[in-house]
Amino acid sequence: MATVMQRIVKPKTQAAKRALDVRSPKLEENDKVAMFIKGGHTSETITQVLKELYLLKKPNAITFKRKNIMRPFDDQSSIEFFSQKNDSSLFLFGSHSKKRPNNLVLGRLYDHHVLDMVELGVVHFRSMQDFPTEKIAMGTKPCLVFEGEAFEQDHEHRRLKSLLIDFFRGVKANNVRLQGLEHVLQFTAIDGKVMVMSYKVLLKKSGSRTPRVELTEIGPALDLEVRRTRLASDDLYKKACKKPKKGKPRKVKNVKTDVFGAKMGRVHMERQDFSKLQTRKMKGLKRQAPSNKENAKKAKTESSEPTAEES
Repeated sequence: MATVMQRIVKPKTQAAKRALDVRSPKLEENDKVAMFIKGGHTSETITQVLKELYLLKKPNAITFKRKNIMRPFDDQSSIEFFSQKNDSSLFLFGSHSKKRPNNLVLGRLYDHHVLDMVELGVVHFRSMQDFPTEKIAMGTKPCLVFEGEAFEQDHEHRRLKSLLIDFFRGVKANNVRLQGLEHVLQFTAIDGKVMVMSYKVLLKKSGSRTPRVELTEIGPALDLEVRRTRLASDDLYKKACKKPKKGKPRKVKNVKTDVFGAKMGRVHMERQDFSKLQTRKMKGLKRQAPSNKENAKKAKTESSEPTAEES
Protein backbone atom coordinates (compact mmCIF):
# COMPACT_ATOMS: atom_id res chain seq x y z
CA MET A 1 0.00 0.00 0.00
CA ALA A 2 1.57 3.25 -1.14
CA THR A 3 1.79 6.11 1.34
CA VAL A 4 0.43 9.51 0.34
CA MET A 5 2.73 12.45 1.08
CA GLN A 6 0.90 15.59 2.10
CA ARG A 7 2.25 18.65 0.31
CA ILE A 8 3.22 21.53 2.59
CA VAL A 9 2.40 24.92 1.09
CA LYS A 10 4.23 27.91 2.53
CA PRO A 11 2.32 31.20 2.73
CA LYS A 12 3.25 33.74 0.08
CA THR A 13 1.79 36.83 1.78
CA GLN A 14 1.85 38.22 5.30
CA ALA A 15 -1.94 37.96 5.55
CA ALA A 16 -1.81 34.25 4.75
CA LYS A 17 0.96 33.78 7.30
CA ARG A 18 -1.09 35.50 10.01
CA ALA A 19 -4.13 33.36 9.13
CA LEU A 20 -2.08 30.16 9.48
CA ASP A 21 -0.65 31.36 12.80
CA VAL A 22 -4.19 31.86 14.13
CA ARG A 23 -5.17 28.32 13.13
CA SER A 24 -1.96 26.68 14.34
CA PRO A 25 -2.03 24.58 17.54
CA LYS A 26 -1.52 26.52 20.78
CA LEU A 27 -1.08 25.74 24.46
CA GLU A 28 -4.10 27.97 25.20
CA GLU A 29 -6.68 27.56 22.46
CA ASN A 30 -8.63 30.44 20.95
CA ASP A 31 -12.21 31.23 21.88
CA LYS A 32 -14.45 28.64 20.23
CA VAL A 33 -16.46 29.79 17.23
CA ALA A 34 -19.94 28.37 16.54
CA MET A 35 -21.62 27.83 13.16
CA PHE A 36 -25.37 28.38 12.83
CA ILE A 37 -26.60 26.32 9.86
CA LYS A 38 -30.09 26.26 8.35
CA GLY A 39 -31.28 23.00 6.85
CA GLY A 40 -33.05 22.45 3.56
CA HIS A 41 -36.44 23.08 5.16
CA THR A 42 -36.94 25.15 8.31
CA SER A 43 -39.98 26.46 10.10
CA GLU A 44 -40.50 30.02 11.31
CA THR A 45 -39.82 28.89 14.88
CA ILE A 46 -36.46 27.30 14.03
CA THR A 47 -35.41 30.33 11.98
CA GLN A 48 -36.13 32.65 14.92
CA VAL A 49 -34.40 30.31 17.41
CA LEU A 50 -31.23 30.24 15.29
CA LYS A 51 -31.32 34.01 14.90
CA GLU A 52 -31.68 34.76 18.63
CA LEU A 53 -29.13 32.18 19.78
CA TYR A 54 -26.76 33.67 17.23
CA LEU A 55 -27.21 37.07 18.91
CA LEU A 56 -26.32 35.53 22.29
CA LYS A 57 -23.21 33.86 20.87
CA LYS A 58 -21.83 36.87 18.96
CA PRO A 59 -19.07 37.84 18.22
CA ASN A 60 -17.75 34.23 18.27
CA ALA A 61 -20.38 33.03 15.80
CA ILE A 62 -20.89 32.53 12.07
CA THR A 63 -24.34 32.30 10.51
CA PHE A 64 -25.06 30.68 7.15
CA LYS A 65 -27.75 32.59 5.27
CA ARG A 66 -28.21 29.98 2.57
CA LYS A 67 -29.99 26.69 3.16
CA ASN A 68 -27.86 23.55 3.33
CA ILE A 69 -29.43 20.17 2.62
CA MET A 70 -27.71 17.78 5.02
CA ARG A 71 -28.41 15.19 7.70
CA PRO A 72 -25.80 15.39 10.47
CA PHE A 73 -26.60 11.97 11.97
CA ASP A 74 -26.22 10.25 8.59
CA ASP A 75 -23.33 12.14 7.01
CA GLN A 76 -20.97 14.53 8.83
CA SER A 77 -18.70 15.33 5.87
CA SER A 78 -20.39 18.67 5.13
CA ILE A 79 -20.16 19.86 8.71
CA GLU A 80 -16.50 18.82 8.94
CA PHE A 81 -15.79 20.69 5.69
CA PHE A 82 -17.48 23.86 6.99
CA SER A 83 -15.60 23.50 10.27
CA GLN A 84 -12.20 23.35 8.57
CA LYS A 85 -13.05 26.18 6.20
CA ASN A 86 -14.29 28.55 8.96
CA ASP A 87 -11.96 27.29 11.74
CA SER A 88 -14.87 26.58 14.09
CA SER A 89 -15.40 23.76 16.58
CA LEU A 90 -19.11 24.19 17.48
CA PHE A 91 -22.26 24.04 15.37
CA LEU A 92 -26.03 24.36 15.69
CA PHE A 93 -28.09 22.89 12.86
CA GLY A 94 -31.79 23.66 12.51
CA SER A 95 -34.35 21.81 10.40
CA HIS A 96 -38.05 20.96 10.26
CA SER A 97 -39.84 17.88 8.97
CA LYS A 98 -43.01 15.93 9.59
CA LYS A 99 -41.10 13.18 11.41
CA ARG A 100 -38.98 15.56 13.51
CA PRO A 101 -40.67 18.98 13.74
CA ASN A 102 -38.69 22.00 15.00
CA ASN A 103 -35.44 20.07 15.21
CA LEU A 104 -32.06 21.32 16.50
CA VAL A 105 -28.75 19.44 16.38
CA LEU A 106 -26.14 20.77 18.79
CA GLY A 107 -22.60 19.47 18.40
CA ARG A 108 -18.88 20.06 18.73
CA LEU A 109 -15.81 18.92 16.81
CA TYR A 110 -12.31 17.78 17.72
CA ASP A 111 -9.56 18.22 15.15
CA HIS A 112 -12.32 19.08 12.62
CA HIS A 113 -14.08 15.74 13.21
CA VAL A 114 -17.47 15.44 14.91
CA LEU A 115 -17.03 14.56 18.58
CA ASP A 116 -20.51 14.88 20.19
CA MET A 117 -23.98 15.52 18.78
CA VAL A 118 -27.30 15.88 20.58
CA GLU A 119 -30.62 16.23 18.77
CA LEU A 120 -33.13 18.48 20.54
CA GLY A 121 -36.75 19.18 19.72
CA VAL A 122 -38.22 22.63 20.41
CA VAL A 123 -41.46 22.00 22.29
CA HIS A 124 -42.14 25.59 23.35
CA PHE A 125 -40.45 28.86 22.36
CA ARG A 126 -40.81 32.47 23.47
CA SER A 127 -38.91 35.10 21.55
CA MET A 128 -37.01 38.12 22.87
CA GLN A 129 -39.75 40.29 21.40
CA ASP A 130 -42.22 38.82 23.90
CA PHE A 131 -40.23 40.40 26.76
CA PRO A 132 -40.45 44.21 26.50
CA THR A 133 -37.35 44.86 28.62
CA GLU A 134 -33.89 46.27 28.04
CA LYS A 135 -31.50 43.71 26.56
CA ILE A 136 -27.85 43.01 27.29
CA ALA A 137 -24.86 44.23 25.27
CA MET A 138 -23.28 42.03 22.61
CA GLY A 139 -20.44 39.84 23.81
CA THR A 140 -21.48 39.80 27.48
CA LYS A 141 -20.08 36.75 29.28
CA PRO A 142 -23.02 34.82 30.81
CA CYS A 143 -23.25 33.11 34.17
CA LEU A 144 -24.40 29.51 33.55
CA VAL A 145 -26.70 27.85 36.09
CA PHE A 146 -27.65 24.15 35.87
CA GLU A 147 -30.48 22.66 37.93
CA GLY A 148 -31.76 19.10 38.04
CA GLU A 149 -30.46 15.72 39.18
CA ALA A 150 -30.23 14.48 35.58
CA PHE A 151 -27.21 16.72 34.92
CA GLU A 152 -25.32 14.82 37.64
CA GLN A 153 -26.68 11.28 37.38
CA ASP A 154 -27.50 10.58 33.71
CA HIS A 155 -24.54 10.05 31.33
CA GLU A 156 -26.21 11.71 28.32
CA HIS A 157 -27.28 14.75 30.36
CA ARG A 158 -23.78 15.08 31.83
CA ARG A 159 -22.33 15.20 28.31
CA LEU A 160 -25.08 17.62 27.27
CA LYS A 161 -24.13 19.86 30.19
CA SER A 162 -20.51 19.85 29.04
CA LEU A 163 -21.63 20.67 25.50
CA LEU A 164 -23.79 23.60 26.67
CA ILE A 165 -20.90 24.98 28.73
CA ASP A 166 -18.63 24.82 25.69
CA PHE A 167 -21.26 26.55 23.56
CA PHE A 168 -22.26 29.43 25.84
CA ARG A 169 -19.18 29.98 28.03
CA GLY A 170 -18.07 33.08 26.14
CA VAL A 171 -14.66 34.71 26.40
CA LYS A 172 -12.20 33.38 28.98
CA ALA A 173 -11.77 35.68 31.96
CA ASN A 174 -9.46 35.33 34.95
CA ASN A 175 -11.30 37.91 37.06
CA VAL A 176 -14.90 39.13 36.85
CA ARG A 177 -16.09 42.24 38.64
CA LEU A 178 -19.53 42.39 40.25
CA GLN A 179 -20.89 44.88 37.70
CA GLY A 180 -19.71 42.52 34.93
CA LEU A 181 -22.30 39.87 35.88
CA GLU A 182 -25.12 41.13 33.67
CA HIS A 183 -26.43 37.96 32.02
CA VAL A 184 -27.60 34.64 33.49
CA LEU A 185 -28.50 31.52 31.48
CA GLN A 186 -30.43 28.90 33.42
CA PHE A 187 -30.76 25.28 32.27
CA THR A 188 -33.25 23.10 34.15
CA ALA A 189 -33.62 19.34 33.55
CA ILE A 190 -37.05 18.10 34.62
CA ASP A 191 -39.39 15.37 33.35
CA GLY A 192 -37.13 14.48 30.42
CA LYS A 193 -37.00 18.07 29.16
CA VAL A 194 -34.41 20.83 29.32
CA MET A 195 -35.75 24.32 29.96
CA VAL A 196 -33.59 27.27 28.91
CA MET A 197 -34.23 30.74 30.34
CA SER A 198 -32.29 33.98 29.96
CA TYR A 199 -32.17 36.71 32.62
CA LYS A 200 -30.64 40.15 33.00
CA VAL A 201 -29.04 40.96 36.36
CA LEU A 202 -30.08 44.24 38.00
CA LEU A 203 -28.02 45.58 40.93
CA LYS A 204 -30.07 47.88 43.14
CA LYS A 205 -29.43 49.78 46.35
CA SER A 206 -29.82 47.78 49.55
CA GLY A 207 -28.59 50.19 52.24
CA SER A 208 -25.36 48.23 52.64
CA ARG A 209 -22.17 47.69 50.69
CA THR A 210 -23.55 44.57 48.97
CA PRO A 211 -26.24 45.49 46.40
CA ARG A 212 -29.61 43.80 46.12
CA VAL A 213 -29.79 41.48 43.10
CA GLU A 214 -32.89 41.16 40.92
CA LEU A 215 -33.36 39.00 37.82
CA THR A 216 -35.46 40.14 34.87
CA GLU A 217 -36.31 37.64 32.13
CA ILE A 218 -35.27 38.96 28.71
CA GLY A 219 -35.63 35.86 26.51
CA PRO A 220 -35.34 33.70 24.60
CA ALA A 221 -37.08 30.92 26.56
CA LEU A 222 -37.09 27.36 25.21
CA ASP A 223 -38.43 23.98 26.28
CA LEU A 224 -36.32 21.26 24.67
CA GLU A 225 -36.66 17.49 24.56
CA VAL A 226 -33.73 15.16 23.91
CA ARG A 227 -34.39 13.00 20.85
CA ARG A 228 -31.16 11.37 19.61
CA THR A 229 -27.56 11.45 20.75
CA ARG A 230 -24.25 10.49 19.22
CA LEU A 231 -21.54 10.76 21.85
CA ALA A 232 -17.83 10.09 21.59
CA SER A 233 -16.31 7.07 23.29
CA ASP A 234 -14.59 7.51 26.64
CA ASP A 235 -11.14 7.07 25.08
CA LEU A 236 -11.74 9.65 22.36
CA TYR A 237 -13.34 12.06 24.84
CA LYS A 238 -10.35 11.69 27.17
CA LYS A 239 -7.99 12.33 24.26
CA ALA A 240 -9.91 15.48 23.28
CA CYS A 241 -9.71 16.81 26.85
CA LYS A 242 -6.01 16.02 27.26
CA LYS A 243 -3.77 18.98 28.04
CA PRO A 244 -0.10 19.21 26.98
CA LYS A 245 2.55 18.96 29.67
CA LYS A 246 3.95 22.38 28.79
CA GLY A 247 0.63 23.99 29.62
CA LYS A 248 0.49 22.53 33.13
CA PRO A 249 2.04 24.74 35.82
CA ARG A 250 5.07 23.30 37.58
CA LYS A 251 4.76 22.56 41.26
CA VAL A 252 6.82 24.96 43.36
CA LYS A 253 8.24 23.68 46.60
CA ASN A 254 6.86 25.19 49.85
CA VAL A 255 4.29 27.29 47.94
CA LYS A 256 0.55 26.71 48.34
CA THR A 257 -2.63 28.41 47.18
CA ASP A 258 -5.59 28.87 49.50
CA VAL A 259 -9.29 28.69 48.61
CA PHE A 260 -9.40 32.35 47.54
CA GLY A 261 -6.44 32.03 45.17
CA ALA A 262 -3.91 33.81 47.40
CA LYS A 263 -0.38 32.44 47.19
CA MET A 264 1.18 31.41 50.49
CA GLY A 265 4.83 30.36 50.85
CA ARG A 266 7.16 29.09 53.56
CA VAL A 267 10.72 30.41 53.69
CA HIS A 268 13.47 28.65 55.68
CA MET A 269 16.27 30.92 56.97
CA GLU A 270 19.19 30.68 59.38
CA ARG A 271 19.02 32.30 62.80
CA GLN A 272 19.96 35.95 62.47
CA ASP A 273 22.24 38.00 64.71
CA PHE A 274 20.31 41.24 65.18
CA SER A 275 23.40 43.02 66.52
CA LYS A 276 24.89 42.84 63.05
CA LEU A 277 21.67 43.83 61.32
CA GLN A 278 22.12 46.83 59.05
CA THR A 279 19.59 49.52 59.87
CA ARG A 280 19.02 53.05 58.74
CA LYS A 281 21.76 55.37 59.98
CA MET A 282 20.23 57.89 62.40
CA LYS A 283 21.80 59.93 65.16
CA GLY A 284 19.37 58.60 67.75
CA LEU A 285 20.16 54.99 66.91
CA LYS A 286 23.90 55.43 66.60
CA ARG A 287 25.92 53.31 69.01
CA GLN A 288 28.52 55.30 70.94
CA ALA A 289 31.78 53.86 72.24
CA PRO A 290 32.32 54.25 76.07
CA SER A 291 34.36 57.39 76.92
CA ASN A 292 37.58 57.50 79.03
CA LYS A 293 35.72 58.97 82.03
CA GLU A 294 33.27 56.08 82.10
CA ASN A 295 36.15 53.56 81.92
CA ALA A 296 38.02 55.24 84.82
CA LYS A 297 34.83 55.36 86.92
CA LYS A 298 34.14 51.71 86.29
CA ALA A 299 37.73 50.73 87.27
CA LYS A 300 37.52 52.81 90.48
CA THR A 301 34.30 51.08 91.61
CA GLU A 302 35.82 47.66 90.98
CA SER A 303 38.94 48.50 93.04
CA SER A 304 36.92 49.90 95.98
CA GLU A 305 34.90 46.68 96.46
CA PRO A 306 36.33 44.48 99.37
CA THR A 307 37.56 41.03 98.49
CA ALA A 308 36.98 37.82 100.53
CA GLU A 309 40.54 37.81 102.03
CA GLU A 310 40.25 41.41 103.30
CA SER A 311 36.93 40.72 104.99
